[in-house]
Amino acid sequence: MRFTKMHGAGNDYVYVNAFAETLPADLPPLAIALSDRHTGVGSDGLIVIGPSQVADARMRMFNADGSESEMCGNGVRCVAKYVHDHGIARKPELQIETGRGVLTLQLEVVNGRADRVRVNMGEPILEGPKIPTTLPGNPPLGQKLVAAGREFEVNCISMGNPHCVAFVDEVNDDWVLRVGPEVERHPAFPRRVNAEFVRVISRTEFQMRVWERGSGETLACGTGACAVAVAGILTGRFDHRVLGHLPGGDLELEWTPGGPVFLTGPATEVFSGDWPL
Repeated sequence: MRFTKMHGAGNDYVYVNAFAETLPADLPPLAIALSDRHTGVGSDGLIVIGPSQVADARMRMFNADGSESEMCGNGVRCVAKYVHDHGIARKPELQIETGRGVLTLQLEVVNGRADRVRVNMGEPILEGPKIPTTLPGNPPLGQKLVAAGREFEVNCISMGNPHCVAFVDEVNDDWVLRVGPEVERHPAFPRRVNAEFVRVISRTEFQMRVWERGSGETLACGTGACAVAVAGILTGRFDHRVLGHLPGGDLELEWTPGGPVFLTGPATEVFSGDWPL
């Protein structure tokens, strides 16, 4: 089976072209095997690019633990790059079907290859039961949560997948690696949750790290950066355009309440290879 390794701001996945490749029916074990950083290719998960009845291509995303997720902002940018660069649909604007619905992506093409991609991520989901979370509020903002022996305030947003955003004084290993796993599986989140820990730099900049549901810490999370921007705007911390600094690189976010969130960032192809099924 031919695969391609790609990353968006360091958030890396193994991509398989289901237009050309025959995949096993049971994809979670394949995702686990491919993602293993010691015995596999090594990645945050598996993304399958296949035919769609309603868009240029369809994206299915599996985390490193084999669980299927609805959406990945960094992943969908790489899907658009693959679809363009590999000739599936060589257009400057693409429609990609995801678990979040059909998204529109605009490509910045340099020397015939997609370099950066701007994604219309759709409107954030702010109703608690739809995120889903049992924390009160629509949206749940400034709610108290206790995890790993710490009590702190969180803000809950969904970008098609659930996020729990905590604004902290310092983004460190204790928050991300000790508290993050506890937040992911907290009873307040019936489908688990992605946990973002954020330091506000200014009204137009923030630093963040993320503990992703099903993958652990990753170098970037596109939907997470969107959720941070939305939470920061709703709580008066940010202007409507904000730059996020993540361990793997920078992401640009734009949001006006009542409208969609726009995410812009890089998409990079690393290498291709063959995996024995």
